[in-house]
Parts: sequence; structure tokens; C-alpha cells
Amino acid sequence: MSDCLFCKIVAGQIPANKVYEDDDVLAFHDIRPIAPVHFMIIPKLHVDSLAHCGPEHQAVLGKILTLAPKLAREQGLESGFKTGINTGRGGGQEVFHLHVHVFGHKG
Repeated sequence: MSDCLFCKIVAGQIPANKVYEDDDVLAFHDIRPIAPVHFMIIPKLHVDSLAHCGPEHQAVLGKILTLAPKLAREQGLESGFKTGINTGRGGGQEVFHLHVHVFGHKG
């Protein structure tokens, strides 16, 4: 999508503090963190929200959720972390490209 902020980050048109990247997903630090460590993992393929996912998204959703603990540990969240997926306006979603927040305190 040409007007999607996260698609522009995926395309390299907008810089991001990247945590991880492969062919399917990108993880980067949130520009408005709510915790000392706060990054998000997104699929590179544009999907508006979790409500727009179907069986065809199962592999990338699984990849995101299994990547979350690995990246959390690498970012210093050895003792635990939280994840969050805001879905739709009523769910607090601000950028309409599926993203999983991973956040917590080091130590």
C-alpha cells in the first residue's frame, strides 16, 4: 500500500531502528515506546489487522509469535515480556498494518 507507514518502512523509504529482518517479517523499535524495551514485529506483506487474517496468513503469524521470545531475549528481556496486538480502531490500532508489540523491562 503506497500510503501505509509500515509498508514504507519495509520498502526502506522511511528509516527504522531494526531489530530483525528476513524475507517475511521485519522487527523494529517503536518510536513511542511504553516500556524501556519496546519493538514490534510486522509481516512484510500488507495485512490491515489481525481481523483481516485468514488461513493463508498462518505461517507468517506463527513465525512472528515464535520469533517474539527469541528477539525479546536478545533485547534483554530474559525475565519476561508482554505482547500486544491492537486490532481495529476500537482495539486501539493506529497504524493499519498488522503488528505485534513486544515490550518489557530488562532484568
